[in-house]
Amino acid sequence: MSVMDILQRRRAIRNYQSASIEREKIEQLLHAATLAPNDRMREPWNFYVIQGEKKNQYEELALDYLIQRFPTKPNLVESSIQVVKNTPVIIIVAADMVDGNEEASTDNEYATCCAIHSMWLAAEELGLGFVWRTRGVGLVRDERLRQFIRLPQDKKVVGSVFLGYPSQGEVEKLKEKSRTSYIEKTTWLS
Repeated sequence: MSVMDILQRRRAIRNYQSASIEREKIEQLLHAATLAPNDRMREPWNFYVIQGEKKNQYEELALDYLIQRFPTKPNLVESSIQVVKNTPVIIIVAADMVDGNEEASTDNEYATCCAIHSMWLAAEELGLGFVWRTRGVGLVRDERLRQFIRLPQDKKVVGSVFLGYPSQGEVEKLKEKSRTSYIEKTTWLS
């Protein structure tokens, strides 16, 4: 499968089978992430793989977060927490922040985004479902997540990756990608 084929097929998959993911496949994704471009070879990414008992603890953390954020929407809380419960592996991805150097810190965030995208493409090739969460049950901006993974102050969470084998229903409902053509988004300068 070509890179263009993988890019065309890549989708955010949010519903998974209950099957666990082989450690070898998780390691392949992490390796793919480390191949991402990064300024001055700082390799600013950090990965926190959550599964097993730690995932059960994450579910409790996510439930507390959801109840606090949506106290009048119990159906939303229930459906959101069900997504977390049905996700076999969660990977929190953080970027190194450089004290006193905003430009380097921003470059590190961009590189970490590239690392996540590299993982996503590798997941597609490995037959894994993948979604990069930056809000909601990903807890990206919640201090409780920082404490949970013991994230040092010189690191910033860029995203939470939810990972699993896609449920059959999820695969069947995928639609053809609809994107605005690059023609409408491009200005040619010469």
